[in-house]
Amino acid sequence: MSATPTPELILEAGRTSRHYWADLWRYRELLGFLAWRDIKVRYKQAALGIAWAVIQPAVQTVLLTFVFGKLAKMPDGGLPYPLIVLTGLLPWQLFTSAFSGAGNSLVGNSHLISKVYFPRLVVPLSSLAVALVDFAIMLVLALAVMAAFGIHPGWQLLALPLFLLLGLVIALGAGLWIAALTVKFRDFRFITPFILQIGMFVTPVGFRTDHLPNWRDLLALNPLAGVVDGVRWSLLAGRSELHLPGLASSAVVATILLFTGLWYFRKTERQFADII
Repeated sequence: MSATPTPELILEAGRTSRHYWADLWRYRELLGFLAWRDIKVRYKQAALGIAWAVIQPAVQTVLLTFVFGKLAKMPDGGLPYPLIVLTGLLPWQLFTSAFSGAGNSLVGNSHLISKVYFPRLVVPLSSLAVALVDFAIMLVLALAVMAAFGIHPGWQLLALPLFLLLGLVIALGAGLWIAALTVKFRDFRFITPFILQIGMFVTPVGFRTDHLPNWRDLLALNPLAGVVDGVRWSLLAGRSELHLPGLASSAVVATILLFTGLWYFRKTERQFADII
């Protein structure tokens, strides 16, 4: 009877860096587990459950419609103003949820990071799942409101996933910076909400950029402006103009954020377990 061969464990200098992306794929089940855990925690222990994902955008739509549509009297271009706001809130909420989740993910999972090895990039990636679930619920609400106003999406809806991907890339790139910095400087936990509060008013959530020609190029410096314009164009069947220069600017900034975020995250990743 032959003996069972003993498995060999090879310790190889620099192996972690060279096999990092293969390890990331190998730990895909952990990514799915963390994502499912976050989704269950978000909705299972909430008194209102999924209804909260509907109540929040509904209240924000009413408030922003009053502020921008009634007080500021921003042009609507012949569209019901609640639809302008609601289609702007969709990508903004996707970004804020993904950005906040990724930025706080490492500190929120400190007990896991300090005990076992796995590619730390799994943690911020898993936080994107909650943002997508919230977006799906809001999208159903938006489509129902659009139908009530007699507006239905056209072929432009096919481009919606591309704009959502662009928004997620921006959120992940920025979130990786915040996540890595928060491990070392906990003050960033308070800086993130402040950034989002300012970003709400410099992002065309409650107004249309195609009716502000003198400000459109300046607003395009915000990478989310192109995403919001794209999502609004997709859902409203082209009834709002798609600003291609702004979209190109968003794509460039998204690429820079993603690669620099990955670079800094990987650069500081070895220190996470010791500092956190």
